[in-house]
Amino acid sequence: MYRLIFAFSFLMSLGAVAQVAPKREFRAVWVATVNNIDWPSKPGLSTDQQKKEVIDLLEMHRKNGMNAIIMQIRPASDAFYPSELEPWSRYLTGTPGKAPSPFYDPLQFWIQECHNRNMEFHAWLNPFRVSQNAADPLAANHIAFKNPEWIVNYGGKLYFDPGIPQTRDFVVKVVTDIVSRYDVDAIHFDDYFYPYPLKESFPDENSFSQYNRGFLAAQKADWRRDNVDLTIRMLSESIKKTKPWVKFGISPFGVWRNKADDQLGSETTAGTTNYDHLYADILKWQKNGWIDYSLPQLYWQIGHPSVDYLTLAKWWADHSYNRAMYIGHAVYKLEANASVPEWKDPNQLIKQIEITRQIPQIGGSAFYSSVHFKRDLFGFTQTIQDKIYKHQALIPPMPWIDNKAPQSPERFRKKGHKLKWKTDKTEKELDKPVKYIVYLNAAGEKFDAQNPKNIFTITSDKSIVFKPNSRKLRRKYEIRISALDRLHNESEISKVKVIKL
Repeated sequence: MYRLIFAFSFLMSLGAVAQVAPKREFRAVWVATVNNIDWPSKPGLSTDQQKKEVIDLLEMHRKNGMNAIIMQIRPASDAFYPSELEPWSRYLTGTPGKAPSPFYDPLQFWIQECHNRNMEFHAWLNPFRVSQNAADPLAANHIAFKNPEWIVNYGGKLYFDPGIPQTRDFVVKVVTDIVSRYDVDAIHFDDYFYPYPLKESFPDENSFSQYNRGFLAAQKADWRRDNVDLTIRMLSESIKKTKPWVKFGISPFGVWRNKADDQLGSETTAGTTNYDHLYADILKWQKNGWIDYSLPQLYWQIGHPSVDYLTLAKWWADHSYNRAMYIGHAVYKLEANASVPEWKDPNQLIKQIEITRQIPQIGGSAFYSSVHFKRDLFGFTQTIQDKIYKHQALIPPMPWIDNKAPQSPERFRKKGHKLKWKTDKTEKELDKPVKYIVYLNAAGEKFDAQNPKNIFTITSDKSIVFKPNSRKLRRKYEIRISALDRLHNESEISKVKVIKL
């Protein structure tokens, strides 16, 4: 009863408080490549067709106000980039192991196009999935043929056995290769660690017998969790050693544990949980600082009787352990024929976003998945563009990685309609300015650096060209500029410069 009363009063407060878009907010969308869910629209498209789909997709999400893309580059022990470790994905060319023709590097193309639009690129990998169907053809050079003892068949799908040390080492090797060769902003895993349980048990008897590390038969669940813990810890150490600024994020299933099973758990009655069924102890990873952000998939409506959105949003916020916390939303559930009435209402997702904005520990949202923004969604997309994400937002910083802001821009020079500035050079990667925020407001108006309405643009250039009004309509404006580093630390804002536009 208390939970229902609290939820009602919280939701009522949303209407009483004017929603002000924050200056800093993570706004991301997942781009799934497995089964060609989001991109490419089908396997075997030409290089030009694939590139056009990338541009169209990113332009759509630029208009939607997104500042990060979570793109699946390794859906099933395959690659959307040239790799000596794994074959080209069949979802790209239609044939496993076949490179795109004419040749290009899809991963590099995605990264460059995202950065051109001031979007972070989060490289999304599935660590232990080998194939969606055991009958799917694999490339001749696939690791499953080289090391068949690493692979198990479970429910008609192939997986790496996480209990074998070499499989964990291989996953780390794949990720380290990506981080070392590409300018990714983050490595991202979703909810798939051990697979979702079926009637039969996961076939890891042999690996448990050989590599149990002292765990007893009654402790097999703990052993499985330890296998995943080892993987996450090794990945974290390798990523930070290779490039300290690259983030490591996890998007877990929406429930860690039910309170009936653990006093630390949420007031839910979920049939599946991370800890008990997927052997993923997300809280441990956050407490130990192995991951930089969690993005739980809260794909349920507000008021769900077993897994209420508001209950879970607050629970995850209360268990963020000084790491970034974002929330995943189910855009795909918005349907005219949805069996659950709440998913026929576009305001369901709007309310969810508003809830996250009122919980201080939650720094933003991500949406699954990209393709669904092409649908009308009962006006949801238009509301995002016109109201919710109308103004640009900066991604929240991560001070545990880096909290030193870059130097403020200086030495301004205006020539015609072009304004230039300079910053001192630095050899330290984390201190380098990579973007500049240009603030613009009418002369004489009170300037508020925290109001995103005052952000005129964000650019990677050290100059900007203004399009002036006709002479009769020209008026004075105040311009201020600040610098951002890789981790979105903002410098002091420059002294004001007044120009006529």
